[in-house]
Amino acid sequence: MYLAKIKVTLRKSILDPQGKAVEHSILSLGYKNVEDTRIGKYIELKINTTSEAEARKVVEEISGKLIANPVMEDYEYELSLLTASSNGSPEKITAGKTH
Repeated sequence: MYLAKIKVTLRKSILDPQGKAVEHSILSLGYKNVEDTRIGKYIELKINTTSEAEARKVVEEISGKLIANPVMEDYEYELSLLTASSNGSPEKITAGKTH
């Protein structure tokens, strides 16, 4: 089984009004060194397969067809193999990025 952690953000060329509103609030709190605030989405999926290639294919298809709007958004993901490790954490095996 694989764990996919997907991050979706607006393309840099797209205005992010929500990010600007948050940045304005941050600045009003006195944090003057914050700039270029962007808001995005974070999604986790568990994919029941033993094949890394199949897991990657599923993540890319779901992200490209459903999770991200390819006209306005970019996505990147991290893929981890879920194993019974000594500390219970997933073993990170690979990362991918797609625009």
